[in-house]
Amino acid sequence: MTQALILVSNDDGFESRALQLLADSLEALGEVWVVAPDRPRSGVSRMITLHKPLRLRERSTRRFACSGTPTDCVYIALEHVLPRLPDLVVSGINYGANLGVDVTYSGTVAAAFEGLQLGVPGVAASLVHGEGRPDFEEAAAVVTRVSADVLRRGLPERTVLNINVPQSYRRGNGIEVTRLGHRGYKRLVEVRQDPRGYDYCWIGGPALELDDTPGTDGWAVGLGRASVTPICLDLDTRHEIVGGWDFLNDTETTT
Repeated sequence: MTQALILVSNDDGFESRALQLLADSLEALGEVWVVAPDRPRSGVSRMITLHKPLRLRERSTRRFACSGTPTDCVYIALEHVLPRLPDLVVSGINYGANLGVDVTYSGTVAAAFEGLQLGVPGVAASLVHGEGRPDFEEAAAVVTRVSADVLRRGLPERTVLNINVPQSYRRGNGIEVTRLGHRGYKRLVEVRQDPRGYDYCWIGGPALELDDTPGTDGWAVGLGRASVTPICLDLDTRHEIVGGWDFLNDTETTT
């Protein structure tokens, strides 16, 4: 039987302790390759580099750092680095939650989605950190357990599992299959001055609310449970509002 081939990436960068811990944990399931950004790339979503060269450095056996985004890393890994198409792409473990609307910004989730372009199932994982030094060990155990199930059973086409593990999680707390909830942030633009007296802007405020509706990802982590949310790359078409627009008429309208 052919050993499973697993690609690991992230958006926190190659030097992330959580990346190395996750890769080591997944070695129990198969042959693990790592291709990750050479620096933190949080919040870049599915950004792909098309207009400048990318540099790839082999840091150790089956371990590579790339100058690009998480999407670039997975693209290069699948098309150039790996000996064959992997059986699974695992991205993480992100330092910080990817709940609700976070997934649309997340480079962690984007890395898992990139594998779907070639039909490779994906898992994206994040630690919902609290006070003190982050503890990734329990999160790595959850991701490895979920990944083992995915390798054994597969996933529906074009599906990624988005995992969020609270820092308070301990084995026995439980794992919930959830849906995306709502996460609100304070809208903030703070204007500051650099040492030369020029203005610059710093955007983004703290999270203000987390959906605790039963069945959502925020509800699960609020109870200290790990959340596993199946998400897909295809955006839903709002069929109910497509008809009735004036621009659908062939003749021009005047007011």
